[in-house]
Amino acid sequence: MVFASFLMSCSNDNPDTLMEDMPVDGMITYKQNVKSIIDNNCISCHATTPRNGAPMSLVTYDQVKNAIQNRGLLNRISLNNGNSLLMPQGGPRLPQTTIDIVSQWQQEGLLE
Repeated sequence: MVFASFLMSCSNDNPDTLMEDMPVDGMITYKQNVKSIIDNNCISCHATTPRNGAPMSLVTYDQVKNAIQNRGLLNRISLNNGNSLLMPQGGPRLPQTTIDIVSQWQQEGLLE
């Protein structure tokens, strides 16, 4: 039972606690736009020392950039509810406007 509680601690099943970002005009940067998304939705598992089975930390710009370029982060947050690979683990899916900000950041060159 403790193990099940441990696994569930990464899930976010309350859509009211998910951060919904407003569309952004201009260039997206990690510091101004993306860091807060990661901090509010990912750090509970992807901390300096990853927890709950998370394979990597998402604390720094370089770590998040690497996750976008090499680990499929954008794909994982874009999956449909119910997909076992969806992040945050256990869902629900991040608001589309939030996903769009991360996608735009990638398209614009992952500016710090």
